[in-house]
Amino acid sequence: MRILVAEDHPSLARSVANGLREEGFAVDLTFDGNEAFHNAVDNPYDCVILDIGMPGKTGLQVLEGMRQKGSKSPVLFLTAADAVEDRVRGLNLGADDYMVKPFAFSELLARVRAIIRRGHGKAAAPIVVADLVIDTSAKTVTRDGRPISLSAREYALLEYLALRAGQVVSRTEIWDHIYDQNDETVSNVVDVYVGYLRNKIDRDFDVKLLHTRRGMGYMLGTKE
Repeated sequence: MRILVAEDHPSLARSVANGLREEGFAVDLTFDGNEAFHNAVDNPYDCVILDIGMPGKTGLQVLEGMRQKGSKSPVLFLTAADAVEDRVRGLNLGADDYMVKPFAFSELLARVRAIIRRGHGKAAAPIVVADLVIDTSAKTVTRDGRPISLSAREYALLEYLALRAGQVVSRTEIWDHIYDQNDETVSNVVDVYVGYLRNKIDRDFDVKLLHTRRGMGYMLGTKE
């Protein structure tokens, strides 16, 4: 999953971004509202973490501009403890949730995961596809009760495909959602990691779940 962190306090912004990266998210980071706006309307982020008080455009202006431009990326905005009016306005402009600073990273992480699941119509923490169970909180995967060990990149790919279960997902969509703007990975890496993932979740099972649609992309599900 790919996240934009827009926060004008560098130490807090880097702390949040590093924590999210350690949890397997791809993260783009900015300290400026104008840059945040352009990033948010140009990229299909799975979540945008948006500080209210930024130079250039304020967080509220960024959010309003995003919605006017048709961006549907979920937004979690950050406010000061006494900024009740900002929180109300932000929610009215289309924010999905808010947090008051200072906050615990563990709560931020839980809220981000919940926002992403809701954005894909998956309210519960475990995502279930046939006998494949992905626990998005513990970041564990089992199939038919058997644990499956995945690398961070393999897990990120599987989680995104599982959130889109039953839909064909293009290579471009996968790239946009699991790699950040600074990633210099070679272009065929999506196919390579799909191969790794297929080997782990399908090889020992009669029913295959990861399917290739030639010329279109990939689909996770029981039907080809």
